[in-house]
Amino acid sequence: MPSLGADMTEGTVTRWLVKPGDPVRRGDIVVEIETDKADMEVEIFATGTIEKILVPQGERVAVGTPLALVTPAGAAAATPAQPPPAPKPVPAAAPPAPVAAARATPTAKVLARDLGIDLATVAGTGVGGTITRADVEHAAPKPAPAPLPAAAPLPPPRRLLVSPRARKLARERGIDLAAVRGTGPGGSITAADLDRLAPPPAAAEPSAPPAPDAAKRAQSRKPVAALMERANREIPHYYLGVDIDMSRALAWLREENRRRPVTERILYSALLLKATALAAHEVPEVNGHYTENGFEPSATVNLGVAISLRGGGLVAPAILDASNRPLGDLMRDLSDLVKRSRAGRLRASEMASSTITVTNLGELGVDFVYGVIYPPQVALVGFGRVVEKPWAENGMLAVRPVITATLAADHRVSDGHRGGTFLATINRLLQEPEHL
Repeated sequence: MPSLGADMTEGTVTRWLVKPGDPVRRGDIVVEIETDKADMEVEIFATGTIEKILVPQGERVAVGTPLALVTPAGAAAATPAQPPPAPKPVPAAAPPAPVAAARATPTAKVLARDLGIDLATVAGTGVGGTITRADVEHAAPKPAPAPLPAAAPLPPPRRLLVSPRARKLARERGIDLAAVRGTGPGGSITAADLDRLAPPPAAAEPSAPPAPDAAKRAQSRKPVAALMERANREIPHYYLGVDIDMSRALAWLREENRRRPVTERILYSALLLKATALAAHEVPEVNGHYTENGFEPSATVNLGVAISLRGGGLVAPAILDASNRPLGDLMRDLSDLVKRSRAGRLRASEMASSTITVTNLGELGVDFVYGVIYPPQVALVGFGRVVEKPWAENGMLAVRPVITATLAADHRVSDGHRGGTFLATINRLLQEPEHL
């Protein structure tokens, strides 16, 4: 069970996408995990073959518990094998040797198993002839045009296919998933199926916001509360802040967005993230982890972004190697991260690799924020809203759009001088937006 953040102590295996005997490659999504915050897709970090599943679906186990055994690629070949028996002549009438197992993605294998489809009969359209999920769906037998008699019950599926979002809604609304007819790929149950069967309570009063589930919100806050308590107890914080004139950055952004299609336009929050990532690269004392062996700086800037979840709670997944991402790509990464965070579709690598985190509360009308460091990181950057303020420059007074940037940093690793250098670097970069 991977640690998907310093505040995670255990997780539930909700769905395996592979079975014993399946080949896997490093980076394949092999299992879905439910935490107190959201559902996560977990990648495998080895290439080989699944030997055994150790934790079945639905079981909750502690972080560090082995979930499956994997035979590394080439391990079987390295083991001395017994000499094969002497070959026997094959009679002329003997059937041909069986065809080698078809190559298929893990999700395609799961769907084929659920639908009872022989992969040897499916033509693969993926790379190198690999069978994809779409190939299996295309090969699935189409339902008979004639409806079943009203009195004849539908045979139950061999195993329910349920999206993580639908599984969560079913728990919240007390719906028996066995009684739901799925309309998704391969008959999978989606959130829309549950909405048709039992609309959410807010549907009767569209003008009123749905009331939050107090018990669920309290449960989602528990890991955050424990982590922040630990951070305040163990990390000697120091805080700095600086006002930044955003007039040059916003003027450049307006001109840049005029040249871009509407779907590719950039928000000023992407400028803040890129400036932070570049500054963290220049001032490495704020970028890395503090462990029992002391400070371990990171060669890359994996920028954590604090995102509030609609059902309560907070996550801070990372935009990997943010300092080297072009602004347009960074904007797309941010939009995708927010969307998948709130849909419960984050990946393990995004939750466990942040080296510095940014929280932006400007959209809530907050002027500035002094945050708490997310261990084992050593710094957190906060941004408030852009506010028009009187600004004196070269003996002249004018009204400028100004944002307050703050830094919470670990005094075991850096001091006020290095923290001030970091904030000054962010300021300098935002005065030269064309270079971001």
